[in-house]
Amino acid sequence: MKTSLGSLFFKPIKTLAVIGTLFVAGCASPPMQVDTGPIHARTFSFVRSNAPADAAYDQRRQAIHAMIQSAITRDLAGKGLSRVDNGGDVTVTYLIVVGNNVSTMAISDYWGYNGGASAIQDAIHQSQTIKNENPNYFEAGTLVIDIIDSHSFKLLKRATVQRPVLQNVPAEIRQENIQQAVDQALSNLRVAE
Repeated sequence: MKTSLGSLFFKPIKTLAVIGTLFVAGCASPPMQVDTGPIHARTFSFVRSNAPADAAYDQRRQAIHAMIQSAITRDLAGKGLSRVDNGGDVTVTYLIVVGNNVSTMAISDYWGYNGGASAIQDAIHQSQTIKNENPNYFEAGTLVIDIIDSHSFKLLKRATVQRPVLQNVPAEIRQENIQQAVDQALSNLRVAE
């Protein structure tokens, strides 16, 4: 097997170039807030879920999704947007990120394929752990809501809100907390007539 001097020299350079490209791509953090101005829409639909509905733990998870979708639907209805099953003027996606001092988990059942979930999860983890000066244990949930033009697939709005995770509370208190979080996240959403 022959090896030329040129191939020995260029393989490490190519490897370094690939590593450098991955490093730079990995360092780019996604925007946590996007606002392109008033949204021109009358209807919205949620991205179709790729979540399995069979597993026992999914029942609790689906109950939380129903609460989030109800809260988003209520907030957007107050702004003049009607929910349709599919084919709305805009598509709403959301990502749930739950974290504590040690780990962070993203629940992307209704995030769709618009990507960036792991980068957003990493950014939230960093903001919760590295930048947080509180040495006490905490557990927080972050809701990321994207509103995407259904025709151009352009991201029109990204809003985030963070709240403490409530454990063992009645469903009506959880729903109220979720509604307050969604209302806060979408408080500056403008819909054009």
